[in-house]
Amino acid sequence: MSERVTAYWVIVASLLFAAVLAVIPLTRSLLWWRPEWILLVLLYWTIALPHRVGLVTALVVGLLVDVMEGAVLGQNMLSLAVVVTLARLMYQRLRVFTLVQQASVVFVFVGLHQLVTQWLQGLQGGAAPGFGFLFPALSTALLWPLLMPVLREVRRSYKVN
Repeated sequence: MSERVTAYWVIVASLLFAAVLAVIPLTRSLLWWRPEWILLVLLYWTIALPHRVGLVTALVVGLLVDVMEGAVLGQNMLSLAVVVTLARLMYQRLRVFTLVQQASVVFVFVGLHQLVTQWLQGLQGGAAPGFGFLFPALSTALLWPLLMPVLREVRRSYKVN
């Protein structure tokens, strides 16, 4: 029982750390390149432990991100639910991909997340012009090969199964 509780705390702690990274103030020029830290960590846990992290986790985390960002409630819930559902459908394939292949899939997933949120913001009249909103997909994909081994080591050292 205590291992099970520890496993959940490790997942929650990593998501909270990602939330802290997501709200660190950046200069105006760097804001366009801010990685999607929460989605990155959520994708890792979805691929590594699909029986623990899934749609319910994505909905709860999405609601928290909506509140944290001051976005319309449901915007991040929907986009994170779509991405996590796709990741759960592909998790067995993603596990055998190389880090570069995984990073390219992460680029597509984050790009999809950005497209869904831009679409919803566009319905409200607040969408960003051009394709600059996809810059976080590139920065997040570049971070995947660095963050994935770190999270794997955390998972193994705390025996999260």
